[in-house]
Order: sequence, then C-alpha cells, then structure tokens
Amino acid sequence: MSVSQLSSRTSGPSKRSQLLGISAIRIIFEKAQSFPDVIRLELGEPDFDTPQNIKDAAIRAISTGKTKYTSGAGILDLRKAISRKLEKDNHVSFEPTKEVLVTAGATAGINLALLASLEVGDEILVPNPGWATYVYAVRLVGANPVLYDLSSQSSYSFDRDGVEKLVTPKTKAILINTPGNPTGAVLSQKNLQQVADFAIDHDLKVFCDEVYEKFLYQEPGSSDLRHISIASLPEMKDRVVTINSFSKTYAMTGWRVGYVAANSSVTDAMVKINTASSSCISSVSQLAALEALEGPQDSVTKMIEAYQKRRDVTIKVLNGIHGFNCPLPQGAFYAFPKIQGTGYNSFDLSMKILEQAHVATVPGSAFGSNGEGHIRIAYANSLSNIESALERISKIM
Repeated sequence: MSVSQLSSRTSGPSKRSQLLGISAIRIIFEKAQSFPDVIRLELGEPDFDTPQNIKDAAIRAISTGKTKYTSGAGILDLRKAISRKLEKDNHVSFEPTKEVLVTAGATAGINLALLASLEVGDEILVPNPGWATYVYAVRLVGANPVLYDLSSQSSYSFDRDGVEKLVTPKTKAILINTPGNPTGAVLSQKNLQQVADFAIDHDLKVFCDEVYEKFLYQEPGSSDLRHISIASLPEMKDRVVTINSFSKTYAMTGWRVGYVAANSSVTDAMVKINTASSSCISSVSQLAALEALEGPQDSVTKMIEAYQKRRDVTIKVLNGIHGFNCPLPQGAFYAFPKIQGTGYNSFDLSMKILEQAHVATVPGSAFGSNGEGHIRIAYANSLSNIESALERISKIM
C-alpha cells in the first residue's frame, strides 16, 4: 500500500463527526470575540456567581482530600439527595442506588441516555424549534432525529395530530423540553398528558429535559404556574428518562454536574457507558452539588425574581422596536421574538445586530426550520447590560 493510499484512509475525520455541524450559536460566539464592547445575550449562561455556600463546600472537599474517584453512578449521598428532591418537588420516586445517575451536566445526560436506549437506525421525535444539541446527540448515536413542529400560534404546545403522521415502525422515543429552549414555553399538565397518552399508545420512551424547571414566572391575577414532571403522571415513570442539571438553577455551568433519573434498565446501561467514557464526574463538583440541594435555597429564589424583572423589561422594550413582536415567555430565560417585520432572515439580522450594535444574539434558524423568523435573546445578563443592549438594537432598526 502506498503512502498516499494510507494517508487517505487515516487522515480524515470519522463519518460520525461529520454529522455534527457547527451551530449558529458558536458562529456568533466566536465572531463576538472581535468586538471588545460586545454585550452577550446569546448564551444561556447565568451572570450570577455560584452561591457562596456551594463554593465553600467545594473548598472543604479539596481541603479534606475528597478528590478521588467516585462510583461511575455518582456519590451515593448526592444520588440520595437527588432522589429526595425528585420526591419532594416532582412527586415521583426513584431508587437512588439503582435509578439515579450523576452526569457531566445535562448534555452528557442526554448523550448517555440516548446511547443506552437507541440503536443505529432508530428514530426519535425531536422538537422544532428546539435546542440544536438534541439533533447532534441523536446523530452521534447513529439514530435519526425526526423533527416535530411546535408553533407560536399554539404557544409551542404538543400537537398530537401533527405528530401522529411522523410515527413509523422505527420510532422508538420522543423528546420534550419544558420549560423550553428557545421559546420559554411551559407545557401544561393537560398537554403533558397528551404526550403521555401518545407515548403509551405507540409504546415510546420519553426523554424529558427539565433543566429550566425552576424558571417559572407568575403573572399577577393568574393561577399559579407549576412545573409538572411527565414522569409523575400515571403509567409513565418507567417510560420516562428525566434529565436535569445544576447549571442553570444554581449558576453552576462550569461545574458540569447534572443527573438522569430513569428505570434501572436504562441507568444500568448508562453507568456502563459513563464508566467506559469518563470513569466518573469530578468528586469536588459532586460535593458542591450536594450542598446545592441540601443547603439554603434563598439564592435560587432571588435569582428567579431577578430573571422575572429582566424578562419584563426585555419583552416591553422588544415590542417597541420596529419589526419585532415578542410574546411573554412563561419560563426559562429566553425571549424568542418574531422578526419578520424587520425584512431580514434570522441569521442576517443576528449578524447585523452583532456588527452594528455589538450585541450578540442567536438566529432562530439555529433551533430548526420553525425557528426561522425569530431570534433568541437570553436575559441571563445584568439588567443594566440588557437595557443597554436593547437600546443599541433599537438605534439600528
């Protein structure tokens, strides 16, 4: 075999890696580096510092030598705390020794869950618009993402009639996200029951991303908005894979701690894959996460109150900018305004805003074809920065 023939066989990237595109979020993020005064509204990155009690727990862990390997499933005390949290907040019981797994954030949780549940060629229903990583994670497994439509006209709720036509003999699962990224939509209990009925009728697993569960905004005079875990609905616990994270709720994005709760047939497989791929999650991060769950929660309450103020300002100002029309999101920390009135497609508008206003946003097309005609604005920055950014945008429109 010649050197040139050998080179052609060994130098290229894998076909699997070529299925993973570079998201528009990353394109915007990288270009934004060239503007020293840019205001960052593109990333779902809380501007709050990790609460002090959580940082102190990590320092204690380091100081006392708790820096060794842990179980591939995670520290048992943390899994027990997660189980108690799920029982108290989500009204569903998971056995901590068998049905809870600590992961390197929700992203790793999704990847591991898909690897443990799907075969090459299987199909999974994925929301459109939805977080771009969902599609990439499915492709990485060798399965096929089949996009189901979410529409602003129906407040991005699950439409069973529209999804039914997408089901084939290869369909094995459906993925949902509530509160949703990028829309901020919250699925009601009635709508979640429709998802549950659909999954039962077609014998599908349900992967539910609940990382924004605490980010709910109560409106004056309206009934209390509640997060409902689909795993808590009748006949659903063993069918659902619940994915969550400490990143958003506790401003711990860089600590990389999340968790999955599911039937032991799924978590057993996930532990095997997790052990083979990374051995375990950082012991220090896990002990910090334990303090996050067991320590005072007042910092979470304060953050949510601040996000609601930011949301209200963001939506009010956006709806006064020429060409923008933005409904009030119920959850998460994203505004997803319609931008058809500007005359731009989403990517061109995000680039215009970045280049002329020095504000980083995300084109809606990054979240699927149904995201076109929108941009995503994360109000996870300070109120003063948000106000300055929106003023800059207003001036160029």
